[in-house]
Amino acid sequence: MKILVAEDDQHTRHGLAEVLEGEGYTVLTATNGKQALALFTEHAPDFVCLDIMMPEVSGYDVCREIRRFNPTVPVLFISAKSEELDKVVGLELGADDFIVKPFGLKEVIARIRAITRRTVAARGARDGNEHFSMRDLDVYPDELRARRGKKVIELSLRDVKILSLLHREAGKVVDRDAFFNECWGYDHAPNSRTLDQHVAQLRKRIERDPRNPSIISTVHGVGYRYDP
Repeated sequence: MKILVAEDDQHTRHGLAEVLEGEGYTVLTATNGKQALALFTEHAPDFVCLDIMMPEVSGYDVCREIRRFNPTVPVLFISAKSEELDKVVGLELGADDFIVKPFGLKEVIARIRAITRRTVAARGARDGNEHFSMRDLDVYPDELRARRGKKVIELSLRDVKILSLLHREAGKVVDRDAFFNECWGYDHAPNSRTLDQHVAQLRKRIERDPRNPSIISTVHGVGYRYDP
């Protein structure tokens, strides 16, 4: 999934891009409203993060233009403008949510996951996607969640991509290149440590015993495997 981040502050823009890429999104960045509209037209992102006070064209006007051509793509305003009127204007223009600077990392991730859940769920309903099971773990891609009995486990978009790949290739060894190509993207520079660290964190959440995993098995020197 592609997300457009339009933000004129360099630190905020880079910080958001890093967080989103870590979650598994492809990120497009714009430094002003005019560039944001050009990127939206060219790349048709799956949702948009907009600052309000930007050069060239304001975030409000960007949102208004986006809504002229696409009434459903999710839009999240991220702005230093905290007055209630600012939020009302943004929501009336068709934004799905509004978050005020300074913001916490966990809050941003939670808002983005909520937007993604709705987007993926709508797409899944059209494509007929359903949940799948990996031993005693039920994975629900359209919710970005897994369940073990009554326990709910939150997943990132990249977590879902990794589990979906392993499930699809059940019983086979999935090599590192396959993980990077499908779960990070072809333009990502492969780094074994990046994959291993992500799998280690994922195991902590989905395995009953992360030290003796039963869902994601390591195949030393090659990659990982899921054995049904």
